Amino acid sequence: MDSDHRENGDSTHNHVSKKPKLSAFISEEEIRREFSHHEHGIARINNGSFGCCPTSIIAAQKEWQLRFLQQPDDFYFNHLRKGLLESRTVVKELINADSVDEVSLIDNATTAAAIVLQQIGRAFAQGKFLKGDAVVMLHCAFQSVKKSIQAYVTQSGGSVIEVQLPFPLNSKEEIVSEFRKGLEKGKSNGRHVRLAIIDHITSMPCVVVPVAELVKICRQEGVDQVFVDAAHAIGSVPVDVKEIGADFYVSNLHKWFFCPPSVAFLYCRNSPLSSEVHHPVVSHEYGNGLAIESSWIGTRDYSSQLVIPSVLEFVNRFDDGIEGIMTRNHDNVVQMGEMLAKSWGTNLGAPPDMCASMIMVGLPSRLCITNEKDTERLRSYLRVHHGIEVPLHYQAPTDVECAPRDKDGLITGYARISHQVYNIFDDYCKFRDAINQLVEQRRTCKMLFTE
Repeated sequence: MDSDHRENGDSTHNHVSKKPKLSAFISEEEIRREFSHHEHGIARINNGSFGCCPTSIIAAQKEWQLRFLQQPDDFYFNHLRKGLLESRTVVKELINADSVDEVSLIDNATTAAAIVLQQIGRAFAQGKFLKGDAVVMLHCAFQSVKKSIQAYVTQSGGSVIEVQLPFPLNSKEEIVSEFRKGLEKGKSNGRHVRLAIIDHITSMPCVVVPVAELVKICRQEGVDQVFVDAAHAIGSVPVDVKEIGADFYVSNLHKWFFCPPSVAFLYCRNSPLSSEVHHPVVSHEYGNGLAIESSWIGTRDYSSQLVIPSVLEFVNRFDDGIEGIMTRNHDNVVQMGEMLAKSWGTNLGAPPDMCASMIMVGLPSRLCITNEKDTERLRSYLRVHHGIEVPLHYQAPTDVECAPRDKDGLITGYARISHQVYNIFDDYCKFRDAINQLVEQRRTCKMLFTE
């Protein structure tokens, strides 16, 4: 890992770029400077929650903000629409969309869920869908997606099927099998599955889902629409929306693609339904297509959307661009996950090939994690007393006989560690040692104080 961090490569791999290839790749010292605004002494191994933004991109964002403040009329009439089109074009090339009209820039994946689920809710309310027709989703879908379903779909007469995924996972076949069962349940009693919501990378616990295979199954089973919630995808795994084949695909650009918060893209495949999809904030652009509706939702700060071309320049400073960053992050997070699991005598939550830039690592059973309150207490303790930022997960065993164990008992707690270009080996050693210290001191989660 140390060598991976010191060198971003000296090969001459070719990749698609909007800018000429730089003669020299970014150095380790330059990476440190780009993230020198991070609080000193904090082990940030939670890039998955909020992402990160380099200093050079923060500077580019400030330039856009100042241009608006200096002369708002000129900015609005002569620069905003042009700049957003350039950003959408960059995204279109990154994700292999057919047309820039299929790409909308929005705040985040939560906004995308509202956009997609509002049009489903309207179809129920207008009688286009029958009462009881189903929306199928994974049980570990993000909470805001579940709330959007509650707000727009169930109140209009739709039903919801949650596909229970096992964890820890051993293979993608486990996901495929459970998803098929969910679709069968959604189609029972003559019902139709009107929408399937599929995570590309689940948040907690995290795992890479075989999304293209699940979308193909949806087509075979007659599912009307497929929405892929890929909040963690762009910059973390390759994204080809034509290969995936979903009707809607959203990914945050501020998590793994170095944009400032908050900005995401929503891909809407061109279809006869396109005219029925609208931004939830209605402006004078209503009816001009989602991409244009999203480009003006009133006076606000659009700078996070306008810096996307600058972000592409930043990632192209690395060997093999974003593809090289993804590969190194994956390799390093697997290496660090295996190091932690070996030190603690525990397990990984999924095979390495089902992980991207995040991985789940079992926590020692002697911490006695018995509920979510315990993970919250431990997470706060690590932040306050050790300067470690890492999300934790409680996994209630469903089958005690088959549940993973360490030498002292059942493993019921997991840490989701991330790796991004700014991380160093010591970040993970700090986490390893803090947990080992608690175990050696025989302190359980319920014994911890955070004040």
